[in-house]
Amino acid sequence: MHWKVKGYPEDMRIGDLAASSGLTTRTIRYYEQAGLLPVPPRTPGGYRDYPERTTRRLAFIREAQGSGLTLAEIRSVLALRDAGTSPCEHVTTLVDRHLADIDRRLAELRATRAALNALAERASATDPADCTDADICRIFAGSENGRHGPRSL
Repeated sequence: MHWKVKGYPEDMRIGDLAASSGLTTRTIRYYEQAGLLPVPPRTPGGYRDYPERTTRRLAFIREAQGSGLTLAEIRSVLALRDAGTSPCEHVTTLVDRHLADIDRRLAELRATRAALNALAERASATDPADCTDADICRIFAGSENGRHGPRSL
């Protein structure tokens, strides 16, 4: 840890913050530039001097990212908190939106899986000798319901 300068509170330099948060100094600087961390005060020597509470903020950022929130969404949550407003209602809206998006993507993946299963069945019953230049590939030559491949489902 660095030497305490008379008149300055016991805060952390970026290396100490990186070690305590499990992030790199580069990531911390990026978060600062992205507006996720307030610009810290500087020591007389010009070093960033982060308050202890920054570790809690970084832990929140990591957890929110791990839950699928984007940096812009995280910034909006932090802005509410920094303005003295509870962000819980906003977070609930974000979580609900992400859940709906995941449900939609899962439905798309299930449809794609079904289409690929149908193609796999068709592929196992297709003799490559029957393919012509006009067909390109008979596996994708259409099915009895008129659909052509996974994207059309």
